[in-house]
Amino acid sequence: MTGSLERVEQALDGWRGSQPLVLGICGAQGSGKSTLSDALAERLNGRGIRTAVLSLDDLYLSRARRADLARAVHPLFKTRGVPGTHDVALGVALLDAVRTGRGVTLPRFDKGIDDPVPRAEWPVMEGPVDVLIFEGWCIGARAQDVAALNDPINGLERDSDAEGVWRRHANAALAGAYADLFGRLDRLVLLAAPEFGVVERWRLEQEHALRLRAGGRGMSDAEIAIFVQHYERLTRHILSDMPAYADLTIRLDEARRPRETP
Repeated sequence: MTGSLERVEQALDGWRGSQPLVLGICGAQGSGKSTLSDALAERLNGRGIRTAVLSLDDLYLSRARRADLARAVHPLFKTRGVPGTHDVALGVALLDAVRTGRGVTLPRFDKGIDDPVPRAEWPVMEGPVDVLIFEGWCIGARAQDVAALNDPINGLERDSDAEGVWRRHANAALAGAYADLFGRLDRLVLLAAPEFGVVERWRLEQEHALRLRAGGRGMSDAEIAIFVQHYERLTRHILSDMPAYADLTIRLDEARRPRETP
């Protein structure tokens, strides 16, 4: 991670001006984006640059709201993750607050209970904020061409979304509200995995570590194999599409190390 951290910090020093900067960091599951974001924030704060981190994961809708979406649109929306399962309006409000020099109350989502943490427990960062790091698995992603949605790409889509309702709704969300949210990014960094098969292994490693800390509780390997299929379509699209427009692309090897020097 050290190599990635140094490259992002160096780039950020060149990007910063007198106004607050919103830095997007996109990376697939297990790529190290959260670790990188926290380390970067710690380093910047240590230099007197007031920095906060907002995770896309902390914008997830509540279980109840996702259950409503599952009933109204498609059952797969019960599972958090894809575009359509986040509180985009909250994200927009937070980014706008940073841009106007106000303090921010940072949302938190508890994956253990699959619901947001009570608002009274959200941490507050007084303004102004110099840098807001906005990190997540699909930060800055663009919608796919509609024609690309016709054929399922894995067993989940084939068996549970045969008509394409779920993937089309998620793609429409990405083209609409999420495009508005991501349009507020000043700069975008992509941590690019070697290929999707590596992402599957990274996510499995994550779950094994979580199970150790949780005394064996968590998803089984078989459940993880199904879970990552929810993210496969957009992850593959990001890996092929985003390098053309990200401000900085760091290509990782299987050990999450940068594959090339700047």
